[in-house]
Order: sequence, then C-alpha cells, then structure tokens
Amino acid sequence: MDNVRLGIVGLGNMGKTHLANIRAGKVTGLRVTALCESVGTLPPLVEGETPFTDVEAMIHSGKIDAILICTPHFSHTTIGISALNAGLHVLVEKPISVHKADCERLIAAHTNKKQVFAAMFNQRTNATFKKVKDLIDSGEIGEVRRIHWEVTNWFRTNYYYATGGWRGTWKGEGGGVLMNQCPHNLDLFQWLFGMPDTIRGFCQFGRFHEIEVEDNVTAYMAYKNGTTATFITSTGEAPGANRLEIIAEQGRLTITDGTQIHSQRNRQPMGKFCMEAEAAFAAPETWSMNIPVDQSGGQHNEILQNFTNAILKDEHLLSPAEQGIYSVELANAILLSTWQDKTIELPFDSADYEKLLIEKGEASTFQKTKVVAKATSDDFAKSFK
Repeated sequence: MDNVRLGIVGLGNMGKTHLANIRAGKVTGLRVTALCESVGTLPPLVEGETPFTDVEAMIHSGKIDAILICTPHFSHTTIGISALNAGLHVLVEKPISVHKADCERLIAAHTNKKQVFAAMFNQRTNATFKKVKDLIDSGEIGEVRRIHWEVTNWFRTNYYYATGGWRGTWKGEGGGVLMNQCPHNLDLFQWLFGMPDTIRGFCQFGRFHEIEVEDNVTAYMAYKNGTTATFITSTGEAPGANRLEIIAEQGRLTITDGTQIHSQRNRQPMGKFCMEAEAAFAAPETWSMNIPVDQSGGQHNEILQNFTNAILKDEHLLSPAEQGIYSVELANAILLSTWQDKTIELPFDSADYEKLLIEKGEASTFQKTKVVAKATSDDFAKSFK
C-alpha cells in the first residue's frame, strides 16, 4: 500500500479542517477518497472523492482503508465499533466516547491489533508538554508533590451553545466543559502524572449560560503516595488563564499558555533540606530560569501523519485510542462526585455513571427547545444513515 485511502465522517469544523489539510498535501501518504455527512452539506468534492450520507455504506464501500470520525460525541462509539468490525483502521476525534462504559465497548472491539486505532490527542505533540513529560519521567524535578492546573481560557458565549442543538445538553453532548473543551487537558493530565486514586468534584451547571451541563468546575484529586492536585476549568470566565504549576522535590515548574516553561530549581531537594537544615526559617537556595522550547509541535497534522505512518510503516502511535478512556474517566468521575456529593475512588464502576447519564438525558429540560440526540450511542449513530 502506497497511500492510505481515508473516509471522513462528520464535516463540521474539525472535519473540514482535517479535510483541507489533507487536500493541501500536509500529510504524506494519506488521501481522502470518501466523505460522509448526514445532517449538513458536504463541501465541494474533488476528483477521487465519493460522497455518502450513510456511514455504514461508506464503511462497507470498499473505497476506504481507514476512517476519521469527527461526528458529535455519542456516535463515536457505534461508528468506531462498526468500522473496527469491518477491518478498517480508525482515528477518532476527542473524546473517544462520552462515558467510560462506551469507552470499554469501543476498546473491546479492537481485537485485531494489526488495525491501527488512534485518538486525536494533538496536544501530545506540543513541544512544551513533551519537555515537561521528559522532566518528570527522567526524575529531573524529583518526586511530584502537588499539581495545580487552572485552564479557564475556554470562554464561550451563550450564542455558541445556541447555534448547535446538541451542544450544552446531556443527550446531545453528554457533558459540558469537561466533555467538549477539556478532553485535551485531562488527557495531558493523566499522560503527565498518571491517574489519581480519588477525586472530589464540584461542578456548577448552567451558571454562566442557558445550558443544562457543567460550565464551571473545580476538582480535587489525591494519589496514594500523598501527591495532591487541583483542576479548575470554566467556559464563563474572561479573561481566562491557562496555568499549570508542578511542585516537586527539586523545585517548581510553571507552564503558561502551553508555550512557556519557567523553572524555580532547588539546589537541594526540599524534603532533604527540611530534615537536615539547622535553622528555623531557612529555605533551599533557588535558581530561576526559563526553559527553552524550540517549536510548538505538529498538532493535528502530526497525529494524522503518525496515524498514516503507523499503517504504512508500523510507526509507534503517539496517542493510542485505548488511552482515551482515562480522560473520559476523569471527566465522568468529577461529575459523578458532584451528583453523589462524595469522593470517588478510581477506577469506578462504569455502569453507575452510564445509568445516571441516561437518566439526566431523559429528564432534559431542553428537549422542547433544542434538537437533541438520543441517549445512547446506538440511537445517535442512526442519524448518519
């Protein structure tokens, strides 16, 4: 195989962006041969592209080797399972599914490991976060003691939610800022620090917008080794901020806007100095510096290229779809903790959350004013037939 024949399902903002980049030749060895859209208008086709309104017809058409799923969240599961069962390579936009139980179903369908199954976690290509991960994994900053991530630069207007009937609803989106805006941040969180052992979530629903899902969130996480973390996000704060602070034995890293790393380095590890210093008010000597990062990374196109190379050249995946369950579990646990008003231990029973989410969808107060999807991934996927 010299080129991977790709079908794109869902030609909204991201689907059109990926299509334009591939058509422009920004991904070597990948060409679009099929497009599927059931609820909107396809962009003008170019030679070699076949249009579809039924995703099952596209999957079984014989015109594609791989599929890129850019549809609303609930349909990721059903379309992904169908494509995997048909023997296609699959790249799914974030999140891979809306809730943990659907993630488990989707991942279970990936039985043929020769099929490449990836997720669009493009922030893993960001050179800043790659550098931070290296500093953690190499032991350069010592054991992490505390993490604080404020990511409130996701400001959205009420009009944003009103323009998409599926947005801001339990049935259509399955969540708010945690499910739509923050999958990348939550993926980076677990990629850098691993999964916590407990989570306590505090979500506010429709505080800043006429929506039923969460638009303001604070979460507290804890690890068995004593490390603690706070995660704060909102779509209702302006000006917002994106500031990650990592406090470790060797000092503090501050990452601003995902582009700048500032280091305050302890000459001695703080724990060692604490126990050995013979002075009441002493502190370790600290050096401050900015850590240079050469470039921002290839983002979406790098994930597309890596996906293509994994198919053609057996290249190691940067973002295996199986790892997508972790960011979903974090989001689910924060919401579950809020609904149940208690701390959640991880991993949690996916059936508990699925039951509550379906109940939320069935009790939706937006059913009369918004065009909403069905409560299950199976029903939602029917809109692509």
